[in-house]
Amino acid sequence: MHEYDFTEPITFLTLTGLMFLTVVFRYSLVAGIFHIVFYVIDPKDFRSRKIHKAERDSKQYRKEIFWSTFTSLLFAIAGALMMVMWQRGYTQVYEEIAAYGWWYLPLSFLIAALIHETYYYWLHRWMHKPKIYRLIHKVHHDSHITSPWTSFSFHPGEGLLQSLIIPVIILFLPMHYWTVVTLLTFMTLTSAINHSNVEVYPKGFHKHWLGRWFIGATHHNLHHTQYRFNFGLYFTFWDKWMKTESEKYARDFERHTSHIEDER
Repeated sequence: MHEYDFTEPITFLTLTGLMFLTVVFRYSLVAGIFHIVFYVIDPKDFRSRKIHKAERDSKQYRKEIFWSTFTSLLFAIAGALMMVMWQRGYTQVYEEIAAYGWWYLPLSFLIAALIHETYYYWLHRWMHKPKIYRLIHKVHHDSHITSPWTSFSFHPGEGLLQSLIIPVIILFLPMHYWTVVTLLTFMTLTSAINHSNVEVYPKGFHKHWLGRWFIGATHHNLHHTQYRFNFGLYFTFWDKWMKTESEKYARDFERHTSHIEDER
């Protein structure tokens, strides 16, 4: 890492380009796999789990990929800045696992995810204020029927706000660099799950002692259709505590996951 000075303009641009290709590849790989599995292969067991059965307009896919590509650029710039911060010694990112031990890897991941969840929940509620919504958040809600490609489809203003939190977290929270990469991958994967328009979690997951805290496609779809509920990113706890979880969630989840067992 220390062989190059990332603050040099050419080096920084090269780093940003590599970051951009990485983010686009990760987004395309995850969204592409979900799209192929659920909309090309279209396995029979998951057809009844589709939340909206109507066909989507192909123009919507193009718009989502356009905005997602722009968001990927913003995330890439944030990633390059994180590398500069790391090289300059401004972050708490570390390289040797022994510095904190193996046990700290999942703990730091969970702490970072909870901080990210808290930031996003309150940012998301703020973005639903009418003036802010029209200015930066409406782009994401233009996808009334979501798909895996919707996962990064944000207005640049929203993309910028979303890109800030991980650089801030690593300023004060010690994290191994592979834990940071895992968190970013987790963000991409869960976003694709939540926007897939297919409920991938098993029947009864919404009532399981652990599953009830995780957001899935049914949970997030209700946000896209009701607007005033289900503001979470990864977890449901802020929605539960703030009474912003839709009353339709349990009913809709059971409806989307009951058909397979009923048919058998």
